[in-house]
Amino acid sequence: QKNGPSIQEALETAITKLTGERVRVAFAGRTDAGVHAWGQVAAFDTASAHPLSTFVEGLTYWLPRDIAVVRAVEAPPGFDPRRHAVSRTYRYLVLNRRARSPLWAYRAWHVRDPLDLAPMRRLIEWLPGRRDWAALAGDAGGRSTVRTLTRAELRAKGPLLAFEFEAPSFLPHQVRRTVGALVEAGAGRRAVEALIEQIERAAPASVGPVAPPHGLYLARVAYREIDLRPPEADEPEEPDE
Repeated sequence: QKNGPSIQEALETAITKLTGERVRVAFAGRTDAGVHAWGQVAAFDTASAHPLSTFVEGLTYWLPRDIAVVRAVEAPPGFDPRRHAVSRTYRYLVLNRRARSPLWAYRAWHVRDPLDLAPMRRLIEWLPGRRDWAALAGDAGGRSTVRTLTRAELRAKGPLLAFEFEAPSFLPHQVRRTVGALVEAGAGRRAVEALIEQIERAAPASVGPVAPPHGLYLARVAYREIDLRPPEADEPEEPDE
């Protein structure tokens, strides 16, 4: 990235320091600046004889403190972490209370207005299916905006709300615009029926607002060839503060 540091650059630098090789790393997908991930997948070719455990510990040693390798597996020849993915799961966290939280400041969207879960649940239950998502997407670069959303869920634990979405692929800003629409419904600013009608009209980028990036997490990327679920202990908890 010309405008700042990237995870790819940091990982490639760490690989060079660990193995002496200069490699190009492929990722399951890009995330916007400020978005988190505990399920990002990266792949690269190496002639190194290091065991997998050394790649986990050695690369983490050379990486900055805000990046860590949690698991390493040997992939089949020709494995492409982006094209071979069968599903991606994103989670978005909202802290819904009057008082701000220093602990959650960069980990969840702080929404001060009280949110009614009932309309949000009605909308999120309607969302799964195959449709044109142009209304909830940013610039798709001329690609089709038709996608299949296989799962959408809302969980609440005290003031913390967790929205989770699973699909084979997502459009730019699709999850963040979807959460923005859900919050509008929960705050009573938009009726669920009106939001559904507007989504079905599929006018580009017409539904929102776009939720801020720091509440979004790439939770998991699933494959048929390999099991890359992170160890359960590595998945962050969602405790009451």
